[in-house]
Amino acid sequence: MKQAGLFLRLVRWQNLVFIAITQVLFHYCIVVPSSSSAHWTFPLQLQPSLFYLLGVASILIAGGGYIINDYFDINIDEVNKPQKMIVDRFITRRMAIFLHWLLSGIGLVLTAYVSYQLRNPLLILGNVLCVMLLWVYSTTYKRRLLVGNILISAMTAWVILVLLVAEMPGWWNGLLNEPVEKTTVARLWRIGVLYASFAFVISLVREVVKDMEDVEGDRRENCRTLPIVYGINAAKIFAANWLVILLVLLLFTQIYVLQFGWWHSALYVLVLVFIPLILLYRRLLAAQSATQFGQLSHWLKWIMLTGILSMFFFYIYAY
Repeated sequence: MKQAGLFLRLVRWQNLVFIAITQVLFHYCIVVPSSSSAHWTFPLQLQPSLFYLLGVASILIAGGGYIINDYFDINIDEVNKPQKMIVDRFITRRMAIFLHWLLSGIGLVLTAYVSYQLRNPLLILGNVLCVMLLWVYSTTYKRRLLVGNILISAMTAWVILVLLVAEMPGWWNGLLNEPVEKTTVARLWRIGVLYASFAFVISLVREVVKDMEDVEGDRRENCRTLPIVYGINAAKIFAANWLVILLVLLLFTQIYVLQFGWWHSALYVLVLVFIPLILLYRRLLAAQSATQFGQLSHWLKWIMLTGILSMFFFYIYAY
Protein backbone atom coordinates (compact mmCIF):
# COMPACT_ATOMS: atom_id res chain seq x y z
CA MET A 1 0.00 0.00 0.00
CA LYS A 2 2.83 2.39 0.82
CA GLN A 3 4.46 1.79 -2.57
CA ALA A 4 1.13 2.40 -4.32
CA GLY A 5 0.72 5.69 -2.44
CA LEU A 6 4.24 6.78 -3.38
CA PHE A 7 3.59 5.93 -7.01
CA LEU A 8 0.37 7.97 -7.05
CA ARG A 9 2.22 10.92 -5.53
CA LEU A 10 5.02 10.52 -8.06
CA VAL A 11 2.66 10.73 -11.06
CA ARG A 12 0.67 13.61 -9.50
CA TRP A 13 -2.59 11.66 -9.42
CA GLN A 14 -4.66 14.81 -8.78
CA ASN A 15 -3.42 16.34 -12.04
CA LEU A 16 -4.15 13.10 -13.89
CA VAL A 17 -7.71 13.21 -12.55
CA PHE A 18 -7.95 16.77 -13.93
CA ILE A 19 -6.94 15.47 -17.36
CA ALA A 20 -9.55 12.71 -17.21
CA ILE A 21 -12.30 15.14 -16.10
CA THR A 22 -11.36 17.60 -18.84
CA GLN A 23 -11.50 15.06 -21.65
CA VAL A 24 -14.67 13.33 -20.42
CA LEU A 25 -16.54 16.64 -20.04
CA PHE A 26 -15.39 18.00 -23.39
CA HIS A 27 -16.29 14.80 -25.24
CA TYR A 28 -19.63 14.03 -23.58
CA CYS A 29 -20.86 17.54 -22.83
CA ILE A 30 -19.75 19.36 -25.99
CA VAL A 31 -18.74 17.04 -28.85
CA VAL A 32 -21.36 14.30 -28.43
CA PRO A 33 -24.38 16.67 -28.00
CA SER A 34 -23.24 18.62 -31.07
CA SER A 35 -23.31 15.45 -33.16
CA SER A 36 -26.84 14.49 -32.09
CA SER A 37 -28.49 16.92 -34.51
CA ALA A 38 -30.74 15.47 -37.19
CA HIS A 39 -28.57 17.27 -39.75
CA TRP A 40 -25.46 15.38 -38.62
CA THR A 41 -25.03 12.58 -41.16
CA PHE A 42 -21.76 10.88 -40.15
CA PRO A 43 -20.75 9.12 -36.91
CA LEU A 44 -18.17 10.48 -34.52
CA GLN A 45 -14.71 9.06 -35.02
CA LEU A 46 -14.08 8.59 -31.31
CA GLN A 47 -16.48 5.83 -30.43
CA PRO A 48 -16.50 5.03 -26.67
CA SER A 49 -13.75 2.40 -26.74
CA LEU A 50 -11.38 4.56 -28.79
CA PHE A 51 -12.16 7.63 -26.69
CA TYR A 52 -11.25 5.83 -23.48
CA LEU A 53 -8.07 4.43 -24.98
CA LEU A 54 -7.00 7.89 -26.09
CA GLY A 55 -7.86 9.27 -22.65
CA VAL A 56 -5.80 6.59 -20.90
CA ALA A 57 -2.93 7.36 -23.28
CA SER A 58 -3.08 11.05 -22.31
CA ILE A 59 -3.00 10.15 -18.62
CA LEU A 60 -0.09 7.71 -18.98
CA ILE A 61 2.01 10.12 -21.03
CA ALA A 62 1.38 12.91 -18.51
CA GLY A 63 2.25 10.58 -15.62
CA GLY A 64 5.48 9.59 -17.36
CA GLY A 65 6.27 13.27 -17.83
CA TYR A 66 5.89 13.99 -14.11
CA ILE A 67 8.24 11.13 -13.27
CA ILE A 68 11.01 12.26 -15.61
CA ASN A 69 10.62 15.82 -14.34
CA ASP A 70 11.23 14.63 -10.77
CA TYR A 71 14.17 12.52 -11.97
CA PHE A 72 16.01 15.54 -13.36
CA ASP A 73 14.88 17.86 -10.53
CA ILE A 74 16.48 15.99 -7.64
CA ASN A 75 18.99 18.73 -6.81
CA ILE A 76 16.37 21.46 -7.12
CA ASP A 77 13.81 19.60 -5.01
CA GLU A 78 16.39 19.05 -2.24
CA VAL A 79 16.18 22.82 -1.70
CA ASN A 80 12.60 23.68 -2.67
CA LYS A 81 10.60 20.74 -1.30
CA PRO A 82 12.78 18.11 0.40
CA GLN A 83 9.81 16.75 2.35
CA LYS A 84 8.01 15.85 -0.89
CA MET A 85 10.88 14.08 -2.65
CA ILE A 86 10.24 10.52 -3.81
CA VAL A 87 12.89 9.80 -6.45
CA ASP A 88 16.24 8.89 -4.85
CA ARG A 89 14.60 8.51 -1.45
CA PHE A 90 11.81 5.99 -1.80
CA ILE A 91 12.22 5.07 -5.47
CA THR A 92 15.61 4.59 -7.11
CA ARG A 93 16.64 6.66 -10.10
CA ARG A 94 16.79 3.55 -12.26
CA MET A 95 13.23 2.62 -11.29
CA ALA A 96 12.07 6.17 -12.06
CA ILE A 97 13.53 5.96 -15.59
CA PHE A 98 11.92 2.55 -16.07
CA LEU A 99 8.50 3.83 -14.93
CA HIS A 100 8.78 6.86 -17.19
CA TRP A 101 9.41 4.78 -20.30
CA LEU A 102 6.86 2.14 -19.27
CA LEU A 103 4.04 4.68 -18.90
CA SER A 104 5.10 6.72 -21.92
CA GLY A 105 5.54 3.59 -24.04
CA ILE A 106 2.11 2.17 -23.18
CA GLY A 107 0.60 5.59 -23.83
CA LEU A 108 2.18 5.74 -27.28
CA VAL A 109 1.11 2.18 -28.13
CA LEU A 110 -2.49 3.03 -27.23
CA THR A 111 -2.28 6.26 -29.25
CA ALA A 112 -0.84 4.36 -32.23
CA TYR A 113 -3.77 1.92 -32.10
CA VAL A 114 -6.35 4.73 -32.01
CA SER A 115 -4.46 6.59 -34.73
CA TYR A 116 -4.47 3.48 -36.93
CA GLN A 117 -8.17 2.80 -36.36
CA LEU A 118 -9.06 6.38 -37.29
CA ARG A 119 -6.52 6.61 -40.13
CA ASN A 120 -5.32 9.76 -38.41
CA PRO A 121 -1.51 10.06 -38.12
CA LEU A 122 -1.80 13.44 -36.39
CA LEU A 123 -2.70 11.70 -33.11
CA ILE A 124 0.41 9.57 -32.83
CA LEU A 125 2.61 12.39 -34.15
CA GLY A 126 1.17 14.78 -31.55
CA ASN A 127 1.66 12.40 -28.62
CA VAL A 128 5.15 11.35 -29.73
CA LEU A 129 6.00 15.05 -29.81
CA CYS A 130 4.57 15.42 -26.29
CA VAL A 131 6.77 12.62 -24.94
CA MET A 132 9.85 14.12 -26.61
CA LEU A 133 9.07 17.62 -25.37
CA LEU A 134 8.44 16.41 -21.81
CA TRP A 135 11.90 14.82 -21.81
CA VAL A 136 13.62 17.88 -23.30
CA TYR A 137 11.64 20.16 -20.99
CA SER A 138 12.92 18.26 -17.95
CA THR A 139 16.53 18.19 -19.14
CA THR A 140 16.88 21.61 -20.78
CA TYR A 141 13.94 23.86 -21.46
CA LYS A 142 12.75 24.04 -17.85
CA ARG A 143 15.93 25.94 -17.10
CA ARG A 144 15.49 28.46 -19.93
CA LEU A 145 13.63 31.73 -19.88
CA LEU A 146 9.88 31.14 -20.53
CA VAL A 147 10.47 28.31 -23.05
CA GLY A 148 9.59 25.59 -20.56
CA ASN A 149 6.59 27.53 -19.24
CA ILE A 150 5.18 27.90 -22.74
CA LEU A 151 5.78 24.21 -23.59
CA ILE A 152 3.93 22.97 -20.51
CA SER A 153 1.07 25.39 -21.16
CA ALA A 154 0.81 24.24 -24.79
CA MET A 155 0.67 20.60 -23.73
CA THR A 156 -2.07 21.49 -21.24
CA ALA A 157 -4.07 22.94 -24.13
CA TRP A 158 -3.35 19.79 -26.20
CA VAL A 159 -5.37 17.75 -23.68
CA ILE A 160 -8.46 19.40 -25.20
CA LEU A 161 -7.33 19.92 -28.77
CA VAL A 162 -6.35 16.26 -29.23
CA LEU A 163 -10.05 15.33 -29.07
CA LEU A 164 -10.85 17.72 -31.91
CA VAL A 165 -7.89 16.46 -33.95
CA ALA A 166 -9.21 12.90 -33.48
CA GLU A 167 -12.49 13.87 -35.15
CA MET A 168 -10.90 15.55 -38.16
CA PRO A 169 -11.00 12.60 -40.63
CA GLY A 170 -14.77 12.33 -40.23
CA TRP A 171 -15.18 16.07 -40.64
CA TRP A 172 -13.09 16.12 -43.80
CA ASN A 173 -15.52 13.63 -45.32
CA GLY A 174 -18.70 15.10 -43.91
CA LEU A 175 -18.04 18.75 -44.59
CA LEU A 176 -18.34 18.35 -48.33
CA ASN A 177 -22.11 18.55 -48.65
CA GLU A 178 -23.74 19.78 -45.44
CA PRO A 179 -23.62 23.52 -44.56
CA VAL A 180 -25.17 22.76 -41.17
CA GLU A 181 -22.33 20.41 -40.39
CA LYS A 182 -19.81 23.06 -41.42
CA THR A 183 -21.42 25.44 -38.94
CA THR A 184 -21.45 22.82 -36.19
CA VAL A 185 -17.81 21.86 -36.70
CA ALA A 186 -16.77 25.52 -36.75
CA ARG A 187 -18.65 26.01 -33.48
CA LEU A 188 -16.91 22.99 -31.92
CA TRP A 189 -13.52 24.37 -32.91
CA ARG A 190 -14.38 27.77 -31.43
CA ILE A 191 -15.41 26.18 -28.14
CA GLY A 192 -12.38 23.90 -28.15
CA VAL A 193 -9.98 26.76 -28.84
CA LEU A 194 -11.70 28.85 -26.16
CA TYR A 195 -11.20 26.19 -23.47
CA ALA A 196 -7.71 25.37 -24.74
CA SER A 197 -6.83 29.08 -24.52
CA PHE A 198 -8.20 29.21 -20.97
CA ALA A 199 -6.09 26.16 -20.05
CA PHE A 200 -3.02 27.62 -21.77
CA VAL A 201 -3.19 31.02 -20.06
CA ILE A 202 -3.98 29.79 -16.57
CA SER A 203 -1.28 27.12 -16.89
CA LEU A 204 1.24 29.74 -18.04
CA VAL A 205 0.41 31.94 -15.06
CA ARG A 206 0.71 28.95 -12.72
CA GLU A 207 4.09 27.95 -14.17
CA VAL A 208 5.45 31.46 -13.58
CA VAL A 209 4.02 31.49 -10.04
CA LYS A 210 5.70 28.12 -9.37
CA ASP A 211 8.98 29.59 -10.65
CA MET A 212 8.62 32.37 -8.07
CA GLU A 213 7.95 29.76 -5.40
CA ASP A 214 10.99 27.67 -6.41
CA VAL A 215 13.45 30.49 -7.05
CA GLU A 216 16.02 29.38 -4.46
CA GLY A 217 16.43 25.84 -5.75
CA ASP A 218 16.31 27.00 -9.37
CA ARG A 219 19.08 29.55 -8.73
CA ARG A 220 21.24 26.79 -7.27
CA GLU A 221 20.96 24.88 -10.56
CA ASN A 222 21.69 27.99 -12.64
CA CYS A 223 18.20 28.07 -14.12
CA ARG A 224 17.25 31.16 -16.11
CA THR A 225 13.60 31.44 -15.11
CA LEU A 226 11.74 34.72 -15.32
CA PRO A 227 12.02 35.65 -11.60
CA ILE A 228 15.75 34.83 -11.61
CA VAL A 229 16.61 36.75 -14.78
CA TYR A 230 14.37 39.80 -14.31
CA GLY A 231 13.34 39.60 -10.66
CA ILE A 232 10.23 38.70 -8.70
CA ASN A 233 8.44 41.98 -9.47
CA ALA A 234 8.85 41.54 -13.22
CA ALA A 235 7.54 37.99 -12.95
CA LYS A 236 4.54 39.27 -11.00
CA ILE A 237 3.78 41.86 -13.68
CA PHE A 238 4.08 39.22 -16.41
CA ALA A 239 1.67 36.86 -14.63
CA ALA A 240 -0.70 39.70 -13.70
CA ASN A 241 -0.92 40.88 -17.31
CA TRP A 242 -1.92 37.40 -18.45
CA LEU A 243 -4.54 37.30 -15.70
CA VAL A 244 -5.98 40.55 -17.05
CA ILE A 245 -6.12 39.03 -20.55
CA LEU A 246 -7.90 35.99 -19.13
CA LEU A 247 -10.40 38.15 -17.25
CA VAL A 248 -11.19 40.18 -20.37
CA LEU A 249 -11.65 36.97 -22.35
CA LEU A 250 -14.02 35.60 -19.72
CA LEU A 251 -15.97 38.86 -19.56
CA PHE A 252 -16.63 39.01 -23.29
CA THR A 253 -17.46 35.30 -23.39
CA GLN A 254 -20.10 35.65 -20.69
CA ILE A 255 -21.60 38.73 -22.34
CA TYR A 256 -21.86 36.68 -25.54
CA VAL A 257 -23.59 33.66 -23.92
CA LEU A 258 -26.09 35.86 -22.09
CA GLN A 259 -27.79 36.66 -25.40
CA PHE A 260 -28.79 32.96 -25.49
CA GLY A 261 -30.21 33.12 -21.98
CA TRP A 262 -27.38 31.19 -20.33
CA TRP A 263 -27.86 32.98 -17.02
CA HIS A 264 -26.93 30.03 -14.82
CA SER A 265 -23.71 29.52 -16.74
CA ALA A 266 -22.77 33.20 -16.49
CA LEU A 267 -23.50 33.24 -12.75
CA TYR A 268 -21.39 30.10 -12.25
CA VAL A 269 -18.42 31.60 -14.10
CA LEU A 270 -18.80 34.91 -12.25
CA VAL A 271 -18.80 33.33 -8.78
CA LEU A 272 -16.38 30.42 -9.23
CA VAL A 273 -13.97 31.67 -11.91
CA PHE A 274 -14.10 35.44 -12.47
CA ILE A 275 -14.22 36.67 -8.86
CA PRO A 276 -11.57 34.14 -7.65
CA LEU A 277 -9.28 35.33 -10.46
CA ILE A 278 -9.70 38.95 -9.34
CA LEU A 279 -8.92 38.00 -5.73
CA LEU A 280 -5.93 35.97 -6.92
CA TYR A 281 -4.71 38.97 -8.94
CA ARG A 282 -4.68 41.11 -5.81
CA ARG A 283 -2.91 38.45 -3.74
CA LEU A 284 -0.35 37.88 -6.49
CA LEU A 285 0.72 41.51 -6.40
CA ALA A 286 1.05 41.38 -2.61
CA ALA A 287 2.78 37.98 -2.35
CA GLN A 288 6.40 37.88 -1.18
CA SER A 289 7.25 34.48 0.32
CA ALA A 290 7.54 31.02 -1.20
CA THR A 291 4.64 29.91 0.98
CA GLN A 292 2.38 32.62 -0.44
CA PHE A 293 3.36 31.74 -4.02
CA GLY A 294 2.66 28.07 -3.24
CA GLN A 295 -0.82 28.98 -2.04
CA LEU A 296 -1.44 30.93 -5.25
CA SER A 297 -0.32 27.93 -7.30
CA HIS A 298 -2.86 25.69 -5.56
CA TRP A 299 -5.54 28.35 -5.99
CA LEU A 300 -4.85 28.51 -9.73
CA LYS A 301 -5.23 24.74 -9.97
CA TRP A 302 -8.69 24.89 -8.44
CA ILE A 303 -9.74 27.81 -10.62
CA MET A 304 -8.69 25.78 -13.64
CA LEU A 305 -10.90 22.94 -12.37
CA THR A 306 -13.95 25.17 -11.87
CA GLY A 307 -13.40 26.62 -15.35
CA ILE A 308 -13.24 23.17 -16.90
CA LEU A 309 -16.37 22.07 -15.00
CA SER A 310 -18.31 24.85 -16.76
CA MET A 311 -18.36 22.53 -19.81
CA PHE A 312 -21.26 20.78 -18.13
CA PHE A 313 -23.50 23.74 -18.99
CA PHE A 314 -23.14 22.95 -22.70
CA TYR A 315 -24.74 19.58 -21.95
CA ILE A 316 -27.52 21.19 -19.91
CA TYR A 317 -28.40 23.76 -22.57
CA ALA A 318 -28.06 21.27 -25.42
CA TYR A 319 -30.93 19.12 -24.14
